[in-house]
Amino acid sequence: MDTTTRSTAGGEGSRSRPASAPPAGRTRPAARRDQRRPQAGPRPVPRAAQRPVRRPGGPHDWFAERLLAVLSGQRPVHSLLGHTVGGAYEQLVVLAPTGPLRERLRPVLRHCGRFHPGPGVIEAFARITTGDRVSAMAFRLEQGSDLRWRCAAVEVGAPRP
Repeated sequence: MDTTTRSTAGGEGSRSRPASAPPAGRTRPAARRDQRRPQAGPRPVPRAAQRPVRRPGGPHDWFAERLLAVLSGQRPVHSLLGHTVGGAYEQLVVLAPTGPLRERLRPVLRHCGRFHPGPGVIEAFARITTGDRVSAMAFRLEQGSDLRWRCAAVEVGAPRP
């Protein structure tokens, strides 16, 4: 009789659990980690990165930015040496050191527009603000036989208060 009591009291039927389950009173370390730390998901995108990036619309935008940098003294005149034809480089040499865009405040390109008078020619204009002053810049681009755009003329208007 003693043998039957022992087998039923501590037999297999009293403690049945699946083979994959942890022992009673213990939890898996992975389960505890998941409870303490949220799962890594996609990180929120900063608000500044959500804004659309202004992409230049054509060669007139690129030239407007470069011309503004030269005329305001941020870049040297010779940085546009291969991008000019005819008397445009001489115009830049004269305008750059004494130009109306050389002030204490940094000028900002606000708007750049264009007009196509014919194939391979762009006449462009730009509005530039320096503090509360507005200036105008006009330039002509011509496309060479190598399909590269080059500046052929530059004019800068005096700032208006």
